[in-house]
Amino acid sequence: MIEEEKKNIFSSSPATAYLNRDLSWVEFNRRVLQEAQDVDNPLMERAKFLAIVSSNLDEFISVRVAGIQDQIRAGYTKKDFTGYTPSGLYKRLFKRVSKIIADQYRTFRDISRNLHKEGIVFVDYGDLTHAQELSIEQYYRDIIYPVLTPMAVDQSRPFPLVHSQFIYLAVVLSRKNALEEEPYFAILQIPSNLPRCIPLPHRSNSKKRQFVFIEDVIRHHIQTLFSGYEPVSVSEFRLTRNSDLTIDEEGAEDLLEEIEKELRKRRRGVPARLEVQKGIHPYALEQLQAEFEIEDFVFEIDGPLDLGFLRQFAGSLKGFSYLNYPPVEPLYPVEFEENEDFFEVLQERDVLVYHPYESFDAMTDFIIQASEDEQVMAIKMTLYRVSGNSPLITALANAAESGKQVTVVVELKARFDEERNIAWARKLEQSGCHVVYGLVGLKTHAKITLIVRQEGTELKRYVHVGTGNYNDSTAKAYTDLSLFTANTDIGLDASELFNQMTGYSANYDWNSFIVAPTNMSLSLQKLMQREAEHAAAGRPARIIAKMNSLSNQQVIDDLYIAAQAGVSIDLIVRGVCCLRPGIEGLSERITVRSIVDRFLEHSRIYYFENGGKPEVYLSSADWMTRNLTRRIELMCPVHDSTIRTQIIKILELTLSDNTKSSFLQPNGYYERADDKKAPFRSQFAAMDVTRWKGSRALPLDPKRS
Repeated sequence: MIEEEKKNIFSSSPATAYLNRDLSWVEFNRRVLQEAQDVDNPLMERAKFLAIVSSNLDEFISVRVAGIQDQIRAGYTKKDFTGYTPSGLYKRLFKRVSKIIADQYRTFRDISRNLHKEGIVFVDYGDLTHAQELSIEQYYRDIIYPVLTPMAVDQSRPFPLVHSQFIYLAVVLSRKNALEEEPYFAILQIPSNLPRCIPLPHRSNSKKRQFVFIEDVIRHHIQTLFSGYEPVSVSEFRLTRNSDLTIDEEGAEDLLEEIEKELRKRRRGVPARLEVQKGIHPYALEQLQAEFEIEDFVFEIDGPLDLGFLRQFAGSLKGFSYLNYPPVEPLYPVEFEENEDFFEVLQERDVLVYHPYESFDAMTDFIIQASEDEQVMAIKMTLYRVSGNSPLITALANAAESGKQVTVVVELKARFDEERNIAWARKLEQSGCHVVYGLVGLKTHAKITLIVRQEGTELKRYVHVGTGNYNDSTAKAYTDLSLFTANTDIGLDASELFNQMTGYSANYDWNSFIVAPTNMSLSLQKLMQREAEHAAAGRPARIIAKMNSLSNQQVIDDLYIAAQAGVSIDLIVRGVCCLRPGIEGLSERITVRSIVDRFLEHSRIYYFENGGKPEVYLSSADWMTRNLTRRIELMCPVHDSTIRTQIIKILELTLSDNTKSSFLQPNGYYERADDKKAPFRSQFAAMDVTRWKGSRALPLDPKRS
């Protein structure tokens, strides 16, 4: 029946029903750039958004664009389900990325001008005062010069390894008094362990702060590194390499060693992008392109390379706090504040914690209490991305050293966190924890903790399920939900899930959980089909789905079918969305909105009206193919009616946002919300915890925005 419905819906031109994933991602980064351009945002916050645009592009190019380049080199010409061949998509991406980079640097110049008005100035070396120049010359001699290593390129000295995403100088030289010789060429890495922006001396009573870029200082003193030669040209460049790992898990005797080996290979990944300073000497560009074998995806940058430095710069300045958002002090969850014994609280009720408005310390304290509680027999936990100095690691290690059974499923393949996770895995093993690296071919992305406690003659299970990582740093910047529960069915499912991740286990009939890759795709299809049946019967039917990305064709098709049956569908998709809303006869009952604001919208919440008996799920999974087929993911139902109401209030706040919401149009572009209602900003509203956690429903107050 479903296949027949799909055939009818897509009989004309399937490609017109879908948006391309990578082009959709570019539009997401454009929405981030819009926050940098939004003059209503504090100036330093705008600078931070500009830094995020840069770091987003770095990852996108090193993984997604590099993958498309691999397909082109391999001669792959098949169209994807959105109608693009690799070469056609590559050309389109180059145009879109070029446009974003141009807009990005126009925005940087605008922000720089406004910073100048506030007394924060990036000074060209030639504009230094005599006193400043003397100070910088001493800084160069004492601090910079000793760590510089000029690297000549000639017949006896081959081109040195250029590391991905580091800034270098390309130096073209001539020999003094030599006539019509071919130029000499050398490169020089800008030290990444020194400040990018060097503060200049200022009067003690002055509020003005001036900075000079380290690359400008080195460029001005380049002669000190090449005595006997004349510098013809000195230009910045930056290379981005393919950073995706290819891991043979089945053939690996030791997965940890295999990943360490692949990490070393990453340093020599195939070049994917070359950024060069505008006006670079033609000979220097020729040398770089020849060495890196890169003809396209070369960008001339009119400004400092890698604006990612702005994030740290904006956060390090003293005396300019008024240019940032006021700090948010997360509230400690009132349920655990009233009673510090987590186990006593959870014996009475479930608890929902909404980060970053409520403190992640509750999760840390939960593990610490479990590690110190004599009645706790076992702690089991998944770790995907952990902060650099995580208190959770210490608590788990202490629990193991005190004799408790501690099992940690560490995902070594969490992209760009591999090295950190390897270090944590070794530390946990040394403390006596059982460390498991998951199942072959699958990333462990579920966020779940199970604590088993002896209470009288019985064993009681306590579970934490989250939509985000166990990372105390990102919990201050990402919106995520944490559910603490002692529900029996959830506890039984948690035990089985860990058994499947750590041992051998046959198919299991889950009591509550929906788990990928075993049954999540089919369960989602059934849930959407049930909504369609409710709509056909005249019963309330609605789907609200909040996630980071939506790109799985099967899920999109099921949403289209549900919409055609009469189901009202609201999708809150922060990033990539391949579904095309608002197409007559296909998706006119579907709206897609994206919220990009102060905090990164990260929670995954799935709501099904179910004929007036709503079901709500918290999940680790986006609706992407990788989440549904190549990862261990979790959808956990919310059984507690109070918690369910709280989550519905959170969704209502989100759907009411008319300040930071952008709506996806049928053509694949986004437009900002433009209604005549009073401005309402959902993240500001959520800071008032009573908006969603109060004992009674509160009217939405647009003044909070």
